[in-house]
Amino acid sequence: MTEPTSGILFSRTDERLGRFEVRAVDPFSDVELLHGWVTHPKAAYWLMQGASLPDIEREYMGIAAAGNHDAFIGLHEGRPAFLIERYNPAEVELKGLYDPEPGDIGMHFLVAQVPASKRLHGFTRAVITTVMELLFDDPSVRRVVVEPDVRNTAVHALNEAVGFRIVEKIEKPEKDAYLSVCTREMFLASQGVTR
Repeated sequence: MTEPTSGILFSRTDERLGRFEVRAVDPFSDVELLHGWVTHPKAAYWLMQGASLPDIEREYMGIAAAGNHDAFIGLHEGRPAFLIERYNPAEVELKGLYDPEPGDIGMHFLVAQVPASKRLHGFTRAVITTVMELLFDDPSVRRVVVEPDVRNTAVHALNEAVGFRIVEKIEKPEKDAYLSVCTREMFLASQGVTR
């Protein structure tokens, strides 16, 4: 199934893997897609394993209605391939757990599970690069702040590859997490861009 190009909010081309685009989540029409992604066993760190379709619809309706949190579907060559959540970390996820700075933005991302025969080498790295470019496309964003589970070693490696550094271990109600930050300059340096 190929997505229509209308509603595309951001796009970039990876020289090896092709076109990546981002559009807003529609909580109604995307509910089955999202449910399949967030309840998949490999999405355990998303913490929605037992969620029903109505649970997912409510969750993403709430995000769509929030002024400090939004969600996007990422497309690869026109097909849904990943989920992005962008949030104000001073109000969502990290409220009271860190010292916010002007220009902070928070994010989560989830790559859809695909059969091993269709996996592309470097795909997840291309996805997180797309996410970071989307976030830094907003000139008001100075720093991306994340809080991955301390046990999620795969995402720590990806974060480091795009410039994040761990600031400290924090305790959240649902997990122990590594508060990590990446400034615009740190991201550009990770991409081999100097200013």
